[in-house]
Amino acid sequence: MDDDIARRVYSDPLARWFVTEAYRITDTAQLVAAAGEQLVQAGIPLYRLAYFQMTLHPEFQGKVYFWRRGQGVGTGLRPHGDNQDAEYRDNPLPLVFEQRKTVRVRLQNVEPQAPILRQLKDEGATDYVALPLLFSTGHVDALSVASDTQAGFSQNDLDRMYLLQFAFTRLVEVHSLRDTAVNLLDAYVGHAAGRRILAGEVKRGDGQSIEAVIWYCDLRGFTRASDEHPRDTVVALLNDYFDVMGGIVTDRGGEILKFMGDGMLAVFPIEPGAPAASVVLNAARAATAASEAMLVLNRTRAAADEPFVRFGLALHIGEVMFGNIGASNRLDFTVIGPAVNHTARLEKLCSPLGRSVLVSSAFAALLPEGDAVPLGRHALKDIDQPQDIFHLRGVPG
Repeated sequence: MDDDIARRVYSDPLARWFVTEAYRITDTAQLVAAAGEQLVQAGIPLYRLAYFQMTLHPEFQGKVYFWRRGQGVGTGLRPHGDNQDAEYRDNPLPLVFEQRKTVRVRLQNVEPQAPILRQLKDEGATDYVALPLLFSTGHVDALSVASDTQAGFSQNDLDRMYLLQFAFTRLVEVHSLRDTAVNLLDAYVGHAAGRRILAGEVKRGDGQSIEAVIWYCDLRGFTRASDEHPRDTVVALLNDYFDVMGGIVTDRGGEILKFMGDGMLAVFPIEPGAPAASVVLNAARAATAASEAMLVLNRTRAAADEPFVRFGLALHIGEVMFGNIGASNRLDFTVIGPAVNHTARLEKLCSPLGRSVLVSSAFAALLPEGDAVPLGRHALKDIDQPQDIFHLRGVPG
């Protein structure tokens, strides 16, 4: 750090807080709120502070954290594809993100055309500054501040904030990199697996034995559909199917481990000491909800003259190894064990038995009486003895 800058930083209590205390705050919303409060306490006439974080996430391209004096902090999401939206293009942020320019608008002197500036002026803001936050990777986030005093920001106010811009950038770069890592791990390996990877379980063989409900589902007739329909139609069918299945599993506390072509493997972990029956009942209700949602989806697809989604789903309960499997430098965080194999073999009986959902005897034994309907004993591939097989009452074939 340049000696003059270091002297200015450590002689200013506000700057000293950013350098020596703010790094302890690990939640981004709390950091934005604390930064706003610190600026006000330091005598800077701040009305509003907003941090615009761009990230990698399958459902949105960024988050925004808004702090207003006396109102605390709120958050919002920026959808994918809104870069050409008029509301975005007419605002100062494109100049900040795309040209890395700092923008200042004295609101009391103009009638702004940008929607956000009109809103701020209507709220009583008089001065607005937006500036880029340049990460060491070349990535750009943005920060904006607004004042509501008659004079707006003084040159001394701006000098102090520009000096702090670099400290704030380093802080939120750490937050952003962490959030991106969490988002990508959640998207590609699941939340529980991602959390364990970030905690250090990255060596082949790392893992633990857990008891879980295993969920395995597969599309029926997918090979024929792939041969008979254009690629985009097949991709849309897969996405519709996984949206239904995946959404219901995660909404009910399950963990999607992998998509395998047209198959999906998930687990509902049973915490040590927790009643297994409650997890089994939850998974059964998720399977019923998935079947009902698929009926609704197929009505929509039929109206659009698109092929039906037909599936098979198996549910079993047992002990699995949950951890890292694979080559020394290319791993998969998943579950393995006889219970997983049993579930996959059980799903293969859905089509011969004319049922969309089948459950094992171990799973059925933990359901309320009458919820599981017996279908007799059937042989499962690579399993020595025939097994009692059940379907869920009320679930259509």
